[in-house]
This record gives sequence, C-alpha cells and structure tokens, in this order.
Amino acid sequence: MPDRYQTGMRTRREVLGDAHVDRAEAAKTEFDAEFQELITESAWGRVWASDAISRRERSMLTLALLAATGNFDEIPMHIRATAHTGASKEDVIEAFQHVAIYAGVPRANYAIKLAKATYAEMEAGDER
Repeated sequence: MPDRYQTGMRTRREVLGDAHVDRAEAAKTEFDAEFQELITESAWGRVWASDAISRRERSMLTLALLAATGNFDEIPMHIRATAHTGASKEDVIEAFQHVAIYAGVPRANYAIKLAKATYAEMEAGDER
C-alpha cells in the first residue's frame, strides 16, 4: 500500500503549485494538523492521485461540485489549479453551465464571477 500522505503531498504540489502548498503548510497549527493530514491523504493521496480520470476532468468536476453545493471559498484555488491540470477557460465555463441547469443559475453566476476575477488576477501575475 502506498504512503498516502507522501503521494498526497506530491499530487497536491503538482495540482496547486509549490507556493500554495508552502503557504498552507506554514499556516498549519496543532489545531488543524490532523485535518490537514486527513485531506492530504484522502483528497490528494487517493482521489486526486487516481489516474482513472484525467486531472483536466477532475478539475471540471471539482469546480462544478463546489459551485453546485455553494462551497465558493475554494473556487479561486481550483481555478488557479487549472494552470496545472489542463482545464481550459472553455472547460470551466462548460462545467458552470451544467451547474446553472442542474443546480441553479445563481450558483453558477457567482462561480463565474469568482472565476473571472481569479483569471484576471492570474493574468496580472498574482500567484496567491
């Protein structure tokens, strides 16, 4: 059985970039260390590390699910991740159009607003 934590950290860095992961690791405290370990092992070491579907497809699914469930705080992070996963702006807008039809226009509208702002920051060189 692979070391899920090490696999997760490698995958997390490949998808989110070293700068993001370094900031997140620096902000980790005793309070949230176990939680960070959990998401590193499960989300990044198992789900995102799987090669059953491409990272491009995984980005589109993740963004659609975040928008559909109203979990907007992580949308900018996952828009930034598209620079590493291969999901294009066209892929993202297609995913959000599905959200509009199946989960509601207001959720898709807000996700698109966040995506537009994040793409503008990325184009300006902001690496948050």
